[in-house]
Amino acid sequence: MTASVFIGTSVDGFIARLNGDLDFLPEGGGEPHGYKEFIASVDAIVIGRKTFETVLAYPAWPYGDKRVVVLSSRPVDLSAVRGGVVEQMGGPPAEIVSQLAARGIHHVYVDGGITIQGFLRAGFIQRLIITRVPVLIGDGVPLFGTLPRDIRLHHVATRYYPSGLVQSEYLVAAKESKLRLKRAGVTGVDVGAGGIDSTSNRRRRGKSPNLA
Repeated sequence: MTASVFIGTSVDGFIARLNGDLDFLPEGGGEPHGYKEFIASVDAIVIGRKTFETVLAYPAWPYGDKRVVVLSSRPVDLSAVRGGVVEQMGGPPAEIVSQLAARGIHHVYVDGGITIQGFLRAGFIQRLIITRVPVLIGDGVPLFGTLPRDIRLHHVATRYYPSGLVQSEYLVAAKESKLRLKRAGVTGVDVGAGGIDSTSNRRRRGKSPNLA
């Protein structure tokens, strides 16, 4: 199973302002850069409670009929979701990954700052696609947090777009990633190349599924 991140940041590494505002992202989401191709390859989306509450404010459910797993240790009211396939899970990343793999899930999209950081620390992210918006905002919600150890990355590609977006793709060192998955009882790791967007930092107004 592959767990992927596709997300946008300011050049100084923030995915949102401290108040959650996303006004530094391009109006309308910017030009297409891989979301449709990515989301078509995803079997399930894993988000945290905060990201779930954010997307509920969108005019329409952004994930279509993709299976969405909301992580929370407290009960989450899923009744407000219209037209989506949503369930709640709790537990550490190893447990979540094991449960999804047992259901035949092959590609998981991990979204939301806290959720991404938790899965990275636990060693369950194999792929990172980060799109940098040409702006410095000085302070905000960081994409990355503290780590118990270095995480070695393999650079796959960097793509440039006319608006100034710069998208870099990385694979997490295969040996470390496979060891963590093996301990969780997961086999069949696939970290092949391909496209991937993040809902957690699309604009609430004028948002587009084409901007991570």
